[in-house]
Amino acid sequence: MPHPPSGFVSLVLHCHLPFVRHPEHEYFLEENWYYEAVFETYLPLLEVFESLENKKIPFSLTLSVSPTLLSMCLDPLLQKRALRYVDQLLALLKREKKRVGQDDSFGPVVQMYEEKLSRYRDLFMKYHGNVAEGFKRFQDSGHLELITCAATHGFLPLLRVYEPAVRAQIETALQLHRDFFGKNPVGFWLPECAYEPGMDKILKEYGIQFTFLETHGVLQATPHPSFGTFAPIVCPSGVTVFGRDLESSKQVWSAKEGYPGDPVYREFYRDIGYDLTTEELHPYLQPENFRRFTGLKYYRITGGTDQKEPYNPQLAQAKVRVHAGDFLSRRRHQAEEAHRWMDRPPLMTCLYDAELFGHWWYEGPSFLQELFEQNAGRQESLRFITPSDYLKIFSENQITQPVFSTWGVGGYSEFWLNETNDWIYPPLNSACAEMIRLADLKHTSGKLVLRALNQASRELLLAQSSDWAFMMKAGRYAPYAEQRIKIHLNRFYQLADSIRTNRVSEAYLSDLEERDNLFRKMDYQTFKKDPR
Repeated sequence: MPHPPSGFVSLVLHCHLPFVRHPEHEYFLEENWYYEAVFETYLPLLEVFESLENKKIPFSLTLSVSPTLLSMCLDPLLQKRALRYVDQLLALLKREKKRVGQDDSFGPVVQMYEEKLSRYRDLFMKYHGNVAEGFKRFQDSGHLELITCAATHGFLPLLRVYEPAVRAQIETALQLHRDFFGKNPVGFWLPECAYEPGMDKILKEYGIQFTFLETHGVLQATPHPSFGTFAPIVCPSGVTVFGRDLESSKQVWSAKEGYPGDPVYREFYRDIGYDLTTEELHPYLQPENFRRFTGLKYYRITGGTDQKEPYNPQLAQAKVRVHAGDFLSRRRHQAEEAHRWMDRPPLMTCLYDAELFGHWWYEGPSFLQELFEQNAGRQESLRFITPSDYLKIFSENQITQPVFSTWGVGGYSEFWLNETNDWIYPPLNSACAEMIRLADLKHTSGKLVLRALNQASRELLLAQSSDWAFMMKAGRYAPYAEQRIKIHLNRFYQLADSIRTNRVSEAYLSDLEERDNLFRKMDYQTFKKDPR
């Protein structure tokens, strides 16, 4: 018989980006968010999965793939532009090899980037320019559990003023996920981990079995959870909730206490897009000569000053092995301590944004690979497990009511509702009320009006994205976020007016369908007041 695990670890990576697609421009700066995520996070993760599979090392983790990210993965225009993005980086690296020459400090770093990006380009082509194909492959092999999120990552408690808005976010997400991945997701990532009592009841109606909350959302449940976050709890509705493990979160998330801040790791903010002259970067800075991050960073963190030392890939990889071993050791220690007062091996649920691994923390994908490789060699190992598999083993869990909570600063939605962004919610709610009225009308005017209703639904969903409120509070991309909300609401109301007057312009509608082309099977009736 296999040796019983000392504890269970559920790794959950949230894969999400707001929908950014601008066919009206040849180059658009914010589109780079997607290309960076593909080549710095998602392809490196897929390479790790393939390596573990080839080595026959068991691995299991959960990815929540947001519908907006999935929509971008499926889009031919963004696939084409992503290939252009990596080809321009590889061309820049060829020039950099000549500039750096035989420099012992920077030559190996340039060589590393060229080798990695070449591999990632090959992997990108293997999956036909769609990293979601790779996720599906590892879902089908049993290594990944793929779950979904709200359609455009809407902040559901604040949208719940009108319940059809929440239902539209959920239904649209489920359909897209099912159509591409071939399965109904049994798990659901609440955007920003934003939960309020009653939300679980709606999830239950759609067949969702489990979701995740920030630590205090579970610890403050009534009655108090007997096992804290070391076991899931069950809402009165029957939906299971997994609480985030606080200790493992700090080890990876924290800029001061966490692994990513180690001095030997790559410095994120020192990028050749700002270090080199525009002549040295020409013609690879697009839009023309607009300084931006290229992803090519030659220095390590070093310390808290501007003085940085060259990045050493070998030193960084050695530290990855140390940190992976430390992470596993601490999880085993947690499990041993908690098991003394539990009737089962403890579960540690580790929730992270996927882009932490690779984009922000360059060594993050290697860290994940080391976790699985080192754990596989221990008899008294932990067991990495998905939420679904855990519930197959432990189907009986404590019934208790979690509390309103989010992750992020403060833990109670203050990043998405404050003086920088509170103005957005009245117009969003007004537009939702109008969409509900339109959905409840009987429409007999033909296919053009039905297309307009579906496009109006898309525009409203896009305006509801929680990313815009986040950017306004964070500050850096606030003007773009404000513009996106206003643009989508303006498009929504133009469509709504044309629907009510039966004067839909096919040219205008077709243009919007091309620009905001996500959710091809959008059904405006998801906004009906009575979903039955």
